[in-house]
Amino acid sequence: MPGQMKMENESDQITVDLFVLGGGPGGYFAAGLAGQEGLNVVLAEKNKIGGVCLNEGCIPSKSLLHSAKICSHSKDALEYGITGAPLVLDQKAVIKRKNKIVNTLVQGVKMQMRQGHVTVLEDEARVVGRSNGRIHLSVSDQLYTATNLIIATGSIPIIPPIQGIDDGIAKGYLLTNREALDLQVIPQRLVVIGGGAIGLEMASYYHSAGSDVIVIEMLDHIGGAIDRTIAALLQRSLEKKGIQIALGAKAMEIHEDRVIYEQNGETFTTQSDFVLLSVGRRPSIENNGFETIQLYTDKGRIVTDRQCRTNIPGVYAIGDVNGRCMLAHVAYREAHVAVNTILSRRDTMRYDAVPSVIYTQPEVASVGMTEEEAKLKGIAYKKISIPFQYSGRFMAETAGESSLCQMLFSADQKYLIGCHLLGPYTSEFITIASVFIEKEMTVDEMKEIIFPHPTVSEVLREAIFQLRATN
Repeated sequence: MPGQMKMENESDQITVDLFVLGGGPGGYFAAGLAGQEGLNVVLAEKNKIGGVCLNEGCIPSKSLLHSAKICSHSKDALEYGITGAPLVLDQKAVIKRKNKIVNTLVQGVKMQMRQGHVTVLEDEARVVGRSNGRIHLSVSDQLYTATNLIIATGSIPIIPPIQGIDDGIAKGYLLTNREALDLQVIPQRLVVIGGGAIGLEMASYYHSAGSDVIVIEMLDHIGGAIDRTIAALLQRSLEKKGIQIALGAKAMEIHEDRVIYEQNGETFTTQSDFVLLSVGRRPSIENNGFETIQLYTDKGRIVTDRQCRTNIPGVYAIGDVNGRCMLAHVAYREAHVAVNTILSRRDTMRYDAVPSVIYTQPEVASVGMTEEEAKLKGIAYKKISIPFQYSGRFMAETAGESSLCQMLFSADQKYLIGCHLLGPYTSEFITIASVFIEKEMTVDEMKEIIFPHPTVSEVLREAIFQLRATN
């Protein structure tokens, strides 16, 4: 039978209830949950426990961005009645602090695994086959057989076919997010190829640190799938700070001291010391042995259902590798659903109320449908747009920062279908809008929620109360 195999020396195998392939957010969370439930769990991670998010993505980037935020605030000190010279970033000290934070959190994850009685293998694991309803894996010279397998191998950067990329990687002047988070120097000139979340965050950081930054983006807007009005306001804010943004532009050649790109049929050259490549990520499915069990993939991702099950019984795929929604917090929830399914508990993934954030200054936070999506689907809606000036705390703590609260409600003004925010602290309160959508709360029910005062989150309350009563 296809996908079946006979394992020799089965007595030499280690048998487990669950094998987790990949130690990023989804992987270690799944392993910990299953271990707490009494399952015999093995987690294998070939690089670093914590995955990209903890070691070279979400957490280290936020550490750098917070340092930049403090430095940026000092430049506006006079607005707050504070005198003195602006602060200056010490890049080596910033990186040292980042590394300390990452190390502390990695050790914390390892402690969680020990407390959950999870066996952690810091080694490469490969699927080698399937027989008698079990999955077989190899780690170094040791064979494992598992009743269940959770694949959480994450994603890798997309490397587009741009002339000079290979030479740039070899010589070290072309960076991915990994190298950008470990630079010991502040480049005088940085070119960022890609205007999505990672590219904009790194552009924001290095500009605050003193670099001349240009972002080259192929689309006619920055921020990927975010609301177009929010994207335009964010672009205006970043350009006002001094970041150059070239839209509808395509990088053609990368050299050690310059990048050549095309825009509107014209060719331009911009000088550079380093180039950050940030055009997206793709699921990591190669060289894992998945073909030995005939795992079904489509367009480079592992296909899953709403319980995170693949086409192979007992095999699940969570996080970036299934390509559904490549965000760490989605991987956490998918891990929960997969483990519940393994334990025969009913659970289902829902993707309609997933919040997303871009941690620039100001922040962008979104959940639900954008206007573009609603129009494309033919969904009628009522839009409420107000600035954050409705919040007293925003006025007290900012100095003319760009802001917007845009909420989309169903045409009958009864339900929230989308929320898009530009301003400070939005990453901390977008969850409120997520709950409104996830729980299908009516506007009247939303109006009953008490917001603490003064908070920036009150801008949501102000927007909601601009709708008529539906009783």
